[in-house]
Amino acid sequence: MEKIEAFEVIEPGILTTIQDSGRFGYSRFGVPPSGALDPFSFRVTNLLVKNQGNEACLETTLMGLKLRALGEFIIAITGGDLSPSLNGEPLEMWRTHLLIEGDVVTFKKVRSGCRAYLSASGGFIVPEVMGSRSTYLSGKFGGLEGRPLKKGDILYRLDSPSPLNRLGLRFPEEWIPLFEKEANLRALPGPQDHHFTEKGFRTFSTSTYQVTPSCDRMGVRLDGPKIERRADVEESIISEGFLSGAIQVPGDGKPIIILTELVTGGYTKIATVISIDLTKVAQMKPGDQVRFNPISIEEAHQLLREQEERLQIFKNSIQGS
Repeated sequence: MEKIEAFEVIEPGILTTIQDSGRFGYSRFGVPPSGALDPFSFRVTNLLVKNQGNEACLETTLMGLKLRALGEFIIAITGGDLSPSLNGEPLEMWRTHLLIEGDVVTFKKVRSGCRAYLSASGGFIVPEVMGSRSTYLSGKFGGLEGRPLKKGDILYRLDSPSPLNRLGLRFPEEWIPLFEKEANLRALPGPQDHHFTEKGFRTFSTSTYQVTPSCDRMGVRLDGPKIERRADVEESIISEGFLSGAIQVPGDGKPIIILTELVTGGYTKIATVISIDLTKVAQMKPGDQVRFNPISIEEAHQLLREQEERLQIFKNSIQGS
């Protein structure tokens, strides 16, 4: 199938990029996964418009994105509530909508969270780099020339029939995540939790931290009580690979949550945010509050199974539509 025009970018917003689920297997070359920071919202927005699952979508941050439709197709918007509107009227999130040529979609202001995901039937088409269409901003490749969207860009989608029988399809309201200003993040202790004192780990697990302005697609720096390290261990370790959600503690004792655009680091990691709570991390913005709740690997696996079961139930309910 060929590509067809989908949108003209009237205003690019504060930061809008093309993302899919990311590129994997290249960390040894210094290439991080990139991809959608909020994997749950990304997956649901593709499911709604009948995409296969890894088609590229738009990840837009905070406010300001304004798009003009250049044809007729289905879209869905998930993630943080950035007050999306269609031709000036509020646009319901977590459901499908039909656009026709000339329609204007705008993201006006933040109500909750900070990142929204817009999918189009067929997915957005840009060249694949290392098996992914995701934008890697620091590396300046992937997506649209490795950069955020800019005014005047034309976005293309796959020229496939729009699933008109899915118009008005909604994701179940009771399964839509809430993005509040105080996030409770469940985390698995380790791999270097033994580098910290009992008091230090207690500080980590009972204190409230605040998201600082130093937050982006690479990580979220927090401010709050200092986490005490054992006197007989160094602040730094030999650099090793990261997983998204790793919580490293640098010399100042203030935690940093690592996200998808870093590969290695040399600070000790006290814990790792569980995968289903990466959605909450992706939606945190400066001034939001964070608390960490250590749990077991068995609890983390059970929570992941429950999320996957919900998604499978939704997939089964819309098969054939």
